[in-house]
Amino acid sequence: MQQVTSDARAGRFRGRSRWGVRKRSTAAAVAAVALAQLVGGLVLLALLGTALTASTESAARQKAQDIIAQLAVDQDFDDATEYVISTGHGQYVQLVNAAGTVIAGSEPKAAGKPLSTLRPAPGETAMQDVTGLPGIGTDDDFHVVAAGTKVGIEDVVVLVASSVQLQAETVATVAWLMLGAMPLLLAVVAVSVWLLVGRSLRQVEGIRGQVARINAERLDGRVDVPPTKDELEALALTMNTMLDRLQASDREQRQFVSDASHELRSPLATLSAGVEIAASDPSGAMWLQLKDDLAGETARMRYLVDDLLTLAKTHDGGLTLEHTDVDLDDVVDQEVRRLRSVSVHNVTADLNPARITGDPRRLAQVLRNVLDNADRHALSRIRISLRTVDGHAVVHVDNDGEPVPPADRERIFERFVRLDGSRSRERGGSGLGLAIAAGIMTAHQGSIRAMDSPGGGCRFEMVFPPAAAPPPAPVTPGVAVQPRSQKSGRR
Repeated sequence: MQQVTSDARAGRFRGRSRWGVRKRSTAAAVAAVALAQLVGGLVLLALLGTALTASTESAARQKAQDIIAQLAVDQDFDDATEYVISTGHGQYVQLVNAAGTVIAGSEPKAAGKPLSTLRPAPGETAMQDVTGLPGIGTDDDFHVVAAGTKVGIEDVVVLVASSVQLQAETVATVAWLMLGAMPLLLAVVAVSVWLLVGRSLRQVEGIRGQVARINAERLDGRVDVPPTKDELEALALTMNTMLDRLQASDREQRQFVSDASHELRSPLATLSAGVEIAASDPSGAMWLQLKDDLAGETARMRYLVDDLLTLAKTHDGGLTLEHTDVDLDDVVDQEVRRLRSVSVHNVTADLNPARITGDPRRLAQVLRNVLDNADRHALSRIRISLRTVDGHAVVHVDNDGEPVPPADRERIFERFVRLDGSRSRERGGSGLGLAIAAGIMTAHQGSIRAMDSPGGGCRFEMVFPPAAAPPPAPVTPGVAVQPRSQKSGRR
């Protein structure tokens, strides 16, 4: 069944490949132009036919009115007959009485039978389209205008017949010209679109080929950016930006694996050597000597693995947080008490009530990592302060050790970063504590940064959003999210 589905998909893909973008674009352009030309041609022919018909009708009406005006002046059929004969060029004109007798005609052919059966009353006008005229001997189409008038006491009808054959032939000629020009126009459109799309697709194909040659071993490759100032240039720039992100992610992942392997190698080597030495001593005395060291290395490796898992969760959005109201001063006070019990330095605290929304266990982890870092690098004093500024809880952890150099104040929150010899694993640091703290702070929509303390030592500042902030979703640590300003305090 899976094979059948794959074959069907392959068949659909082959069907699409026969009609690629170039062919589909050309076909669509030709179809659109053909449809537009067809509709436009029909509209043009309709307007042209209407205009010619209106012109013919207007000329016939004007002729009839001129004859009626002449009859009104002369009141004489003989003079009217001469006028009709002198002005009937291009048209057939008759004077017909109420009985249907032809009084005068513009030509001898028009002096016999009436041109039409229309008999409008004086002052009225009627029109008729006919094929052929009685007595004229022609099968052409004519437009007849009949206008009634009085000559003395007698009713008279002026008939003017104008041929519309010329108009019909004109419309037909224009239609054939348009029909003949359509294939030429469609051919020009097809060739132009084919060449234009082909030229554009050659650049797209070039970008695709360059991207296809980039793999895990060649992530430093980039595509050429055409200086076209259009979508192709934007596509190339986007592809290069994506490749930059992929290369940075790959470099970070490789570095993470290398650093993790390096950190785990030392406790594993110690455990392996200790087990081999203890196993080679049948008396068991060596085990008694090594068990404390082995237990310490085991605990160190367990903590390191836990830190790695926590850090991985903060980076892939998998860190699960509780969102409850937390008295931050209680959490800070508890961690200060713990630090005083294990530190040889003078630890002081100045805590003001502050309530935030967050995960108390993770917040305690942040404070513990920052306080342990301060304890490792302090000379003699550590000072912790908590206050509320514009609704945000701000924690300062100061120590009298050397401050973090300005160039390293962002890098220090990366994984496995130790800035100098004092920040080595022999002093107890793995280079993960501050990275974990930064990830947890970002997940809480807070921020953490390193700076100089007012006394010239080192300071870490942590800013937490107020308790009224909505529960944030887990995010990947990066630029710290600035919390919204809102007054808050302990309730």
